[in-house]
Amino acid sequence: MSFTPPENIQEILKNLPQKPGVYLHKDKNGTIIYVGKSVNLRNRVRSYFAAKVDRIKTERLRRDIADIEIITTDSELEALLLEMNLIKKHRPRYNIQLKDDKRMPYIKVHWADSYPKITVTRRMVRDGSRYFGPYTSVWAVHQTLDLLRKIFPYLTCDRTITGKDARACLYYDIKLCNGPCIGAVNQKQYRDMIQQLMDFLNGKSEHIIKQLEARMNKAAENLQFEKAAEIRDQLRAVDKVVAKQKVIAAASTDQDVIAFARDQGDTCVQIFFIRHGKLIGREYFLLDGTEDESDNDVLQEFLTQFYDEAAHIPKEVLLPNEVAEAMIIEQWLKQKRGTKVTLQIPQRGKKKDLVQMAANNATDTLATLRQQWAADRSKHVTAMTELQEALNLPAPPARIECYDISHTQGAQTVGSMVVFVQGAPRKSDYRRFNVQTVGNDDYGAMKEVLTRRFQRYKDTLAGELHDPSQIGQIKKETAWSLLPDLLIVDGGKGQLSMAIDVLAAFDLQDEVPLAGLAKQEEELFVPGQSKSILLPRRSEGLYLVQRVRDEAHRFANEGHRQRRSKVGVASILDSVPGVGKKRRQILLSHFGSLDELRKATAEEIGSVPGIPLEVAEAVKAHLA
Repeated sequence: MSFTPPENIQEILKNLPQKPGVYLHKDKNGTIIYVGKSVNLRNRVRSYFAAKVDRIKTERLRRDIADIEIITTDSELEALLLEMNLIKKHRPRYNIQLKDDKRMPYIKVHWADSYPKITVTRRMVRDGSRYFGPYTSVWAVHQTLDLLRKIFPYLTCDRTITGKDARACLYYDIKLCNGPCIGAVNQKQYRDMIQQLMDFLNGKSEHIIKQLEARMNKAAENLQFEKAAEIRDQLRAVDKVVAKQKVIAAASTDQDVIAFARDQGDTCVQIFFIRHGKLIGREYFLLDGTEDESDNDVLQEFLTQFYDEAAHIPKEVLLPNEVAEAMIIEQWLKQKRGTKVTLQIPQRGKKKDLVQMAANNATDTLATLRQQWAADRSKHVTAMTELQEALNLPAPPARIECYDISHTQGAQTVGSMVVFVQGAPRKSDYRRFNVQTVGNDDYGAMKEVLTRRFQRYKDTLAGELHDPSQIGQIKKETAWSLLPDLLIVDGGKGQLSMAIDVLAAFDLQDEVPLAGLAKQEEELFVPGQSKSILLPRRSEGLYLVQRVRDEAHRFANEGHRQRRSKVGVASILDSVPGVGKKRRQILLSHFGSLDELRKATAEEIGSVPGIPLEVAEAVKAHLA
């Protein structure tokens, strides 16, 4: 079927440069929906609007394109770097992306400090620290650190280390710190230990084992049996870690092995980390947006996104298939590592076997995950069926909305609306309401919240809004435009009665099934039935109702805390002579928080544009 782009797109296509660069496809709301790069922007961008395209995804994408932005670069490498940054910033829905948008955890060694500590972080900064990872879970990081601390008893306290403290803490007594605070070890000895810890994380364990064995034997010879037993326990901890590290290559080998598996739109990438010839770890990653994409594109997107955040770039990366821009990626990786990096597709031998082993692991992991997902979906189906039967609903409640109220003695009242679809939270549809018409009245607050919610439904259905400034919030707004299959109010009979009145006012009493949840016995009350409904204690239906209720409660409390905090800051500053709304905003914008403002001197406050010195002195005196 032929496709004719809008006139503004046709005009853009006529004037595209034949240069390397990045292109951004935008929808009618100006949202970036795809970011791509090319060595020839004219040819690449025009290909999206050819008479025939070979991918369903491209067909869908081009129908959503309402505008195109072009950024030219001087080289393909610059285009690659710019594309990565834009994808990371905007997370366009048509791009392939690592599924979890949270940064993965790393072990951080604060090497720039005199007495380095070890922490867990999700953000790498250039502050002289050394990073190890990534790990797919914080649990895996802490499991590793628990073992490491038995071998290398590093600092965890906040003391300033002088070596002259009178007493050490409990960790020294239980052999989980070597006591630099009391001078049990000096700075050089402590840093040598941390260097050994970093070597160990890099897979260099042989010399550490030999050193420990020599120290243990020496202690035994000197009849220091307690010291020898302590070192023996360290060796056992080393053995536990080393037992997981499989020697699979020459001692000088520094490589990552990457392969992936795909099934019905799901993609799982497996990566093995080989350092000094040992398999020191492996992790899997899930990718979004891989439907209808080639293996080549999937692999290339993973490489750029993973190594953009990776703590270590190896000398060699083994891959299952070619990537189109291998030379550019090698050039980029060389810049990050500082020495040559090779992307290799092995055809035979041990390297080929390693790639196949990673591919097998990826297949097994994806199969296991799909089984778990199916089991979870089965539980959700069971839960919705049980609710349908217990509440006599016309259909299983695929969309559940739950409402709760939070306040402190009637002040800063906040109502929450949370949405679960097919048994899982849909956080994009969550909404909060700053209650304005009532004080210490939960029923009145619930009435206002539900009235505003269904007024939005009515307005959205009619294509109108009372407040034109809200148009940006309502675009594609399923949160307002869809009615729930089950509406739950937290609070039992009283709140249920209020909800019945609101639904009747909007003539929705026959369209929206309703239930009130009493907290104490977790009873469900429904309209027209005086007796409560008790779901079986171990039923999936009850578990779902509890999750929905707890999420509504959490979301309301979080909103109330935020509102209370803002009002607290405003009231404190508004009581300062000479500070009104505008100056309060200037001060908070400049200093970021009330705590930072308290730390500032009167001169620093007075240096802020729009704040006279006498007002600055008043602020300082008031906050002192």
